[in-house]
Amino acid sequence: MVVKLCCLSHVIGEMFSDRFNISRYTNQKVETKGELTEDYWPIYAVAGGVGALLGWMWLLLLGSPANQMLKISVHILTTYLAVISVLCFWCDQFFWGVAFATAAALQFLYVISVIDRLSFTMLVLQKAVKMVWSLPEVKRVAYVFMAVMLLWMGIWSFGTAGVVASDMDDGGRWWLLLVLSVSLFWTGAVLCNTVHVIVSGMVFLVLIHDGRDSVSMPHNPLVKSLRYAVTTSLGSICYGSLFTAAIRTLRWEIRGIRSKIGNNECLLCCVDFLFHLVETLVRFFNKYAYVQIAVYGKGFNRSARDAWELFQSTGVEALVAYDCSGAVLLMGTIVGGLITGTCAGAWTYTKWHDRVVMVGSTAMLMGMVLVGLAMVVVESAVTSIYICYAEDPLLIHRWDAEFFNQMSETLHQRLQYRSARAREVLTNNRFDSHTQESLSV
Repeated sequence: MVVKLCCLSHVIGEMFSDRFNISRYTNQKVETKGELTEDYWPIYAVAGGVGALLGWMWLLLLGSPANQMLKISVHILTTYLAVISVLCFWCDQFFWGVAFATAAALQFLYVISVIDRLSFTMLVLQKAVKMVWSLPEVKRVAYVFMAVMLLWMGIWSFGTAGVVASDMDDGGRWWLLLVLSVSLFWTGAVLCNTVHVIVSGMVFLVLIHDGRDSVSMPHNPLVKSLRYAVTTSLGSICYGSLFTAAIRTLRWEIRGIRSKIGNNECLLCCVDFLFHLVETLVRFFNKYAYVQIAVYGKGFNRSARDAWELFQSTGVEALVAYDCSGAVLLMGTIVGGLITGTCAGAWTYTKWHDRVVMVGSTAMLMGMVLVGLAMVVVESAVTSIYICYAEDPLLIHRWDAEFFNQMSETLHQRLQYRSARAREVLTNNRFDSHTQESLSV
């Protein structure tokens, strides 16, 4: 009897320890390695903690340290990607080594192509940080949404750890991780854009009412923006979150390449085709739509179209195209993700060499989402500043006259540059047509 009870307790103990192992629900017949969901869950918990810590540090250090952090992230990202590429090759992960090496090369080329724009970009970011610093309540909104994201990541990491620990083949695991990663990315994008709408509404109200302490300022504007963002505008936010991030990233890369092509007409023709295609998409999917959503309550596509038409009709589109603040903030987000992924990957390497890339890549995504929630408050201020400048430049003049003069001067220079480039292209076309006529005669 005692022996039977011992056997029964042993079986129950095994069932209890294996309660999270999802491989028992698959029909795969592969060798079992004895890895369980709870073996990987602490690693994802650390990844969430590191990502949240980096995001909270960013919000706490808003001010002059934040500007220095952004400058460092621009220059350190290429090196970081190259180092991770070397580590991937050292771990016999050839595909990921090539992927990170390619990313490092693209990052280096992009920074070289926009190096002359960074001074203006840092100026815009400095003023956006100044605006956010004067609105401590928007930082509290970011803290709350980061906490909500952490709660969701607790559930998400449960499934992810189960997939990593399962006995499926690598192909099946990677497909499931891809699905889970897309779900996390979209959830993070929705939360980020919700914060974007809330902060954009606040900044726009502050600028249009000439300060948060103005008599004409609405009562409890933050509560109203929050209620509006999570109810009436939530559908537009979810819809826009599917496309805006990918289109923006592609646009930055194409603009950087296009500016450094030179006189290679064949390559320029191909890049121009892609450029105009992306510009058409940007007309209907851009981050400036969230300001219109926050202020006027329009649908996403209409907001994006109206914002872009406003920029083009006022010429501010030339200034928006010259600014790289979104790309710089994205670099900071990627650095935060890489640090998170490195911490999780290093811990995984001490236990399971063959799971480093799976755990590291998914942990990197967790870090990017959490740091992105902190970065979006500054990006929201940037978009609101441009919308206000396009609608009424005097709004920016009342807020910061020196910044207004710098923006106006840069806009004048960009419009002159575009006019000179258009005249050059027109002259070259006329010369080519005249040459062809002469040859035909």
